Parts: sequence; C-alpha cells; structure tokens
Amino acid sequence: MRFGVFVPQGWRYDLVGIDPADHWSTMRDLVRRFDGADAWESVWVYDHFHTTPEPSDEATHEAWTLMAAFAADTSRIRLGQMCTCMAYRNPAYLAKVAATVDHVSGGRIEMGIGGGWYEHEWRAYGYGFPGAKERLGRLREGVEIFRQAWTTGTATLDGDYYQVDGAICRPLPLQTAPSGIPLWIAGGGEKVTLKIAAQYADYTNFDGSPDGFAHKSALLEEHCRTLGRDFGEITRSANYNTFIGSTEAEVADRKARFTDHFRKALGEQRGQEYADQAISGALAGTPEQIVERLSAVRDLGMAYYIGYFPELAYDTSGVELFEREVIPALA
Repeated sequence: MRFGVFVPQGWRYDLVGIDPADHWSTMRDLVRRFDGADAWESVWVYDHFHTTPEPSDEATHEAWTLMAAFAADTSRIRLGQMCTCMAYRNPAYLAKVAATVDHVSGGRIEMGIGGGWYEHEWRAYGYGFPGAKERLGRLREGVEIFRQAWTTGTATLDGDYYQVDGAICRPLPLQTAPSGIPLWIAGGGEKVTLKIAAQYADYTNFDGSPDGFAHKSALLEEHCRTLGRDFGEITRSANYNTFIGSTEAEVADRKARFTDHFRKALGEQRGQEYADQAISGALAGTPEQIVERLSAVRDLGMAYYIGYFPELAYDTSGVELFEREVIPALA
C-alpha cells in the first residue's frame, strides 16, 4: 500500500485560529516535513474556493497556486489535488498550467480531476450550476483535451462543451507515460464517472468502506471489460478522515476536540451535526485497529491510502503515530 496525506488549506476550517499571515508558513512547513519523510509518497489539497460545510469568511487557499508553490519548495514528494473541478478552469489552459508546474516540480504532479459538486461555490464564482450530465460531459471532454495536450503538444476538440483548435502545450510535461501527467478520475458515479475512469484513468478514488469499495471496484472492472481496458492498469485509492491514538481513550479525546472545534466554528447545533457526520465514516482507532481495517480493503484491491488528519495544522502527534506504527505494517 502507498500513502498520501492532505495538507490543511482552510477548506475544512482546518486553519481557523491561525493568523492568515501565518497560513502559508504553516502549510509550507508541513509539506517540507512530509517531503523529508520517506513513508509518504504524496501530499494533497482540495480544489475549492469556499469553506465547507458552510461558506464563510474563513480562508480557503487556491489549489493550483499551492501546487506551484509546493513544487518549488520541495524535492521528492508528489503533489496532487483531490480533486480539481474540471469546469472551474478551461481545460486547455489547465493542461498548460499543469505541464508548467510539472516542470517546476521536476515531474512530480498528479492530476486529480472530477465533475464538481459544491453548488454555492459554482454560483458564487459565476459558473452557474449545470446538471450532472453537463458536468460529467465537461469532465470527459476535458480529459480528452489533457491527453492530447500532454502527449502530442497540441489539442483540438469540437465538443459539446469545449472547443479548442490547435491549442499548443509546450513544453510537454516531464512525465510522459502513458498519458503524460498521471490522471486520477475521482468519484464513484456508476454509469458515467466510473466509465470515464475505465477509459482514461491511471488512478481512481472512491468509497473506502469495504462494501462500497468492493461494489465500485466490480463496476469499474465491468466498464474496463466492455471497453477492452486492462483493469489491472488502474490503481484504486480511497480517502479517509483519520483519528488515531495510542489508546481508545486518546482516539475519543481526538474526536472530542474535533467536535469542539466545529461547535465553535459553526455553532452548537450545526457544528455537532457536521462533526457527527464526519466522524461516523472516519477511520478511527488505535494503530492496531487501523491496520486491521486498512488490511481488509487492501485485500479488496485498495492500493493507495490518502489520509486527512483534521488537527494537522495544530498537532502533528496523530500523523507521527500513523507514520511509526501504521505505515510500516502496510507499506
């Protein structure tokens, strides 16, 4: 199993209480820390503009700006977004951005891409909020533009949603095979998203529960078979909110601090509701319990864990425990 970790960027109220002038140094120092820890293969951010679960005046730092900054400030760790919303940027432009950042990083960029879902954010930025058919249509066409741009240096497409005519992407990304920058098609939509993944993805990212993972994997394999794609070429991953402690009491304390954080940020009722929701599906337990749970999905084919540690900007003890006792047991 391979391991990635999310860096707090504000989207999930995970920089609250830190002076905005210190946000960059907080993120930078964490990325440098992971760059120097061989246990981690990658660091990740979210592609969002407003906080969740409620839009607020709390900071949310932009994903691709962070990609460029992290690329220039690190030397080993791979850099990804889970996941970029296709319709937030013209895909020919985004292909060019990603290729440039791939050069800055020395060939360490991962392209996580999806159809997008945060309606308030879409409307606030003037993108409207088209139905799922259009959002997924844009995803499919955009991925085709990426592939052309990164493998041939130009892209031409007269699509339903995007029209490009000889858009030049030079230099090509440093990464060349099989489609240029590795593509992570994120989401578990069974009829469209997983079919797009079967056709184009190097990686997928969907439900990490054993039952959910097995179900989505079976559907992905079926789509691959229909398209004539080797299912084994696609690495399957999942994201996990992670609460770890050396004892069950420490795990409970970490959950309680998370809940208190959101009660203060969102108010008693809404904060409690959100905390309960986030905790209910979380990967929580002692190192032994977490190894057992991840082993179960590894045996189903889950090969890449990406962890979100809610307290990371304030307290690195959880991620340190995970490094010491979980990763060596599964890597």
